[in-house]
Amino acid sequence: MKNILLAFIFLFTIGTVLTSCRDERTPDEKIEAAMEEVKDDIEEASDDVKDAAEDLEDEINEAIEEAGDDNK
Repeated sequence: MKNILLAFIFLFTIGTVLTSCRDERTPDEKIEAAMEEVKDDIEEASDDVKDAAEDLEDEINEAIEEAGDDNK
């Protein structure tokens, strides 16, 4: 019984020591991840600008319609 317990403790200790919790990436992987983040940020900014332009277009069209209604 004692040998089984010691064997379990030994295996648990070895397993814990040899298990790494760090995410070790190569410099190339870090650069690639950074490039992906920048790409995502640029796409998000582009979408925001596109949405703002569409909103502005809608407001201009509404103003034109209102100006046309006022002239009648």
